Amino acid sequence: MQTLEKKILSGNCLIFLLILSSLFPIKAYTQKTVKIELINANTFEFDKKIGKDVRRMLGNVIFKHDNIFLYCDSAYFYSKTNKVTAFSNVHIKINDTTDVYGDFLNYDGNNKIAKLHKNIKLIDNQTTLTTEHLVYNIKDNISNYYNGGKIVDPKNTLTSLTGHYYANTKEFFFKDSVVLVNPQYTIASDTLMYNTISEIAYFYGPTKIRSKENFIYCENGWYDTRNDISQYNKNAYFYNNKQTLKGDSLYYNRTIGFGKAFNNISIIDTAQNFIVKGNFAEYNETENISVITDSTLLILTGQPDSLFLHSDTIKIVSDTTQSVKTAHAFHKAKFYKNDIQGIADSIIYTFKDSLITMYSEPVLWSGKNQITADTIKLELSNNEINTMHLFSNSFIISQLDSLYFNQIKGEEMTGHFINNKLKNIFVQDNAETIYFLVQEDSTLIGINKSESSNMSIYINNDNNVEKITFRYKPEATLYPEKELSQKETLLRNFKWMENKKPKNKLDIFKN
Repeated sequence: MQTLEKKILSGNCLIFLLILSSLFPIKAYTQKTVKIELINANTFEFDKKIGKDVRRMLGNVIFKHDNIFLYCDSAYFYSKTNKVTAFSNVHIKINDTTDVYGDFLNYDGNNKIAKLHKNIKLIDNQTTLTTEHLVYNIKDNISNYYNGGKIVDPKNTLTSLTGHYYANTKEFFFKDSVVLVNPQYTIASDTLMYNTISEIAYFYGPTKIRSKENFIYCENGWYDTRNDISQYNKNAYFYNNKQTLKGDSLYYNRTIGFGKAFNNISIIDTAQNFIVKGNFAEYNETENISVITDSTLLILTGQPDSLFLHSDTIKIVSDTTQSVKTAHAFHKAKFYKNDIQGIADSIIYTFKDSLITMYSEPVLWSGKNQITADTIKLELSNNEINTMHLFSNSFIISQLDSLYFNQIKGEEMTGHFINNKLKNIFVQDNAETIYFLVQEDSTLIGINKSESSNMSIYINNDNNVEKITFRYKPEATLYPEKELSQKETLLRNFKWMENKKPKNKLDIFKN
């Protein structure tokens, strides 16, 4: 029974296959080989010594194969194997725009492979390739060289050890010791692809770009040589003799002088001792302005330690020689240095004068002192503060203990520092002080409240007031501790902001 069922099933399958074959007849396609035609030769020779089925042509030799023409001074024609060996003044006319020249050729008409040697020149429109050995796949319109070649077009000259040209897409792929020379720059790369139509070069390996103005390195990217637009990725950096710019990706439009940088950005200036970091930057070459945003960090490097500054945005302004004039940190600016810290809405650093200017509710901490004013200016030398200027509503507070604070208040103040420690202060207009006198054993003697038009205050190494000199119409009273309430020990507009003080360089990133 099972045998009978198998026979019925097999018969049904055979009938089904016969029906399919009648609906969709199967044809065997074979690609017809086009024979090479001899069009012309001044002399036609046959010699069995040369070969059984070989013909020798001399003088003005012309062959035709498909749509291409082959010219040479002499040739061996292998009609049965459909091959040609050509000598001297070899010229392959592939189409209206592509011609190949050389001294020697082996051509296989079955696979349309041309192997040329010596003094080779491939011309495609305005692009010329020269090399000593070339393999040209005419069927796929692809040519290859492996022993060095040169590409020349109206703008660029490119050399490499190996190269591949895809004529249909007008693309060259180069490998090993690739050098592209342009009147404005030179590109040296491990691997490069160049499109002769778009004139865009693509980099796929360690690449160096040199010009009179700068040096660029990347390991992946592209350069639009026609429009002078480029992008550099993977370990990319830019150097202009004064600064180094690093980033995951760098974009630059040379024509309009505009650049962008993305992620892990660093601008390093060893001449002026600063570093700027962030995750996005724009550069306007015409105005010499760089704007950095997203996790910004400005580092003023120097001895004995560096200053770290963070804000929403940092703007770097340079002069025509690429020397930086100012760094602007605006919106929620905050900085940290071992011996001085500060916050403000906006901070400007002037490089020529080493001047820090703090605007809009600035607060400065130096040792035990909290310093506030409408505007604060700090003059630095060798990365240390020399002089401090406070403008309008100046206020200096230092904490004695959890209850009491020494205070100096006035319209304007000028402070002088030695080794980053505040040593003396000159208070101008409406000078006021509250000072707690203590003995060496920290016993409180009394509370001194004084007013004067102007006063000079001298501070010892322990950050305590050593002497006060009143300049005009002084009024001073020493009160016993119990005679004043805690409120009376605070000057008007007193505000202690220790909670906002950066404790380390990571704190500058906290709101």
